[in-house]
Amino acid sequence: RLALAACEALGGRAEDAVDWAAAVELLHNATLIHDDIQDGDRTRRGKPALWARYGAAQAINTGDLLLMLPFRALRRYPPEAQAALVQILAEYAEGTARGQIRELSLSASPDKGWSDYFDAVSGKTGTLFALPVRGAAELAGLMPTEGAELASTFSSIGVLYQLQDDLLDLSGGYGRRARGSDIYEGKLSAVVLTHLDLHPRESDEVLQVLRQSRDETDASDVERLIARFIEGGAAAQLLSRIELLASELLAS
Repeated sequence: RLALAACEALGGRAEDAVDWAAAVELLHNATLIHDDIQDGDRTRRGKPALWARYGAAQAINTGDLLLMLPFRALRRYPPEAQAALVQILAEYAEGTARGQIRELSLSASPDKGWSDYFDAVSGKTGTLFALPVRGAAELAGLMPTEGAELASTFSSIGVLYQLQDDLLDLSGGYGRRARGSDIYEGKLSAVVLTHLDLHPRESDEVLQVLRQSRDETDASDVERLIARFIEGGAAAQLLSRIELLASELLAS
């Protein structure tokens, strides 16, 4: 929808961006398949994740296949447009992969903070929100520098999405995964960082739970941390941050 709307808003035709939109969504789904394997999440969109149903090996194969299909989806464009879109797709896909690498290296340690978090999510999630707009701008006839600058603004939507996703983890999200999955995975999420800002003396206690492997993490410890994140004000403060960022984006 973002690709189609952006193309039309920039003076192009929405129908010209259909194949581009499909390419972006194929890439998006490829990253979700691999992400579920890496995080150990067994649920995706209220159903068993692909790896949980068919095994990690076949899920990796499917994710790899879906990484190739976006380039096939662009074959109906004229050669010049196709060449430009292929390069855009590859560039932003690279940024997404690098963001995922940075997120997985976000260890639960005192030397990691907000700058590390935003660096990771801007690449992993923000890039995927910028990508449809960047290609739409190309199809609408904008200069590459203009398209890149416009698309970069949309990266902030990805950051907004990730902040909200971290907050939803306290309640189990929207059928995507189990309650407290980020804690089981040991993620230095926005909720954790907000809580440590408010209660720095609890750093050792919180990080100790996050450093444990998923199998070693006790459900009672997860529920205890969730309760602290809510009672200690982290959830409310993160929600305020989300609302402020949303207002800034809407006024952009």
